[in-house]
Amino acid sequence: MKRSVIFYLYLSLLMTSFIFVSLKVLASEEEMQACLIDKLNSENLDKTVRQLKQECSESLFDLINTKPNKVTDFFEQDLKTNNLAIEPYVMTPYVMTPHRMNYILPVSYSNNVNKEAYDEVENWANNLEDIEIKYQLSFRVPLLTESIFTEGDGIAFGFTLQSWWQIYAQKISRPFRETNYQPEFFYYAPLSWQPLGGNTALLLGFEHQSNGHSLSLSRSWNRLYANIVFAKKNYAISFRPWWRIPQGNKVTTPTEPGNDNPDITDYMGRFELSMVYKWQGYNLLFKGRENFKEHNGYVELGVTFPIFDRLKGYIQYTNGYGESLIDYNHSQQTIGIGFSLTDYFQD
Repeated sequence: MKRSVIFYLYLSLLMTSFIFVSLKVLASEEEMQACLIDKLNSENLDKTVRQLKQECSESLFDLINTKPNKVTDFFEQDLKTNNLAIEPYVMTPYVMTPHRMNYILPVSYSNNVNKEAYDEVENWANNLEDIEIKYQLSFRVPLLTESIFTEGDGIAFGFTLQSWWQIYAQKISRPFRETNYQPEFFYYAPLSWQPLGGNTALLLGFEHQSNGHSLSLSRSWNRLYANIVFAKKNYAISFRPWWRIPQGNKVTTPTEPGNDNPDITDYMGRFELSMVYKWQGYNLLFKGRENFKEHNGYVELGVTFPIFDRLKGYIQYTNGYGESLIDYNHSQQTIGIGFSLTDYFQD
């Protein structure tokens, strides 16, 4: 029952996002029709309809992108990126855009696959492969873009999906070993504080994360977080502390649901520090978590590099606890290679 409610919540959030985008598309069609009628009344009729549509498309695009927006103007002073986890400033009204990084790693190797978690799944534990496919898909949709408390602030919805696919495990029918779902609502605002000549922004949000499994394989938690972002020229730093919303002390058992992971903060910590640096055509990435009381941590290093045109390669290395929710209390090292579908800094 619990999983069904969460599934329908996800579906509702996705439908809400779709409705916002659809409304904007309808509004754009009306603007296009008005532009065409205006041009037909005033332009030389030697032009084709296709040419007139092209001119209207260009003028509407320029109007959207030159509309006064403190968030966008503020951002473009220093960097060009589409990743909210590091740089939260660009919020095009009603348009679905990348949120966190989007990538696919056709080869992702682990030196210590978490087989113990799957002991109760028939034939899985001994037949899991060290190599699998890992990918992440993430988008966001601004919900309110009119100023609320200060110029350029707003509210947005984001959704991130991560999957670990045992495509090379032929003996167990190549299952998805783990999938993490992460919807969130957040408030964002640029700040007037400009240390070292850079720019800053603040995000405040609610985030749910779960793996969609039931009983012994179930992992989930809810968080309230703040995110302070500093950006200057070709680098950015994000500090994101959080508070876990209590779920009670009753632990999930094989027969009865409860708190899926009561000790998750002992391993996932209470904050995340992220950094990105652009050097020529390369993006160097860092993400780290640490619980100083328990001395459990996690580090993620990455580099994107040009292949051709806008296609970029991506190498990712991780070490520690919490590479996925099922692995929140399991330490391992992984290394993967693949492609970046969206990058932190765009050329």
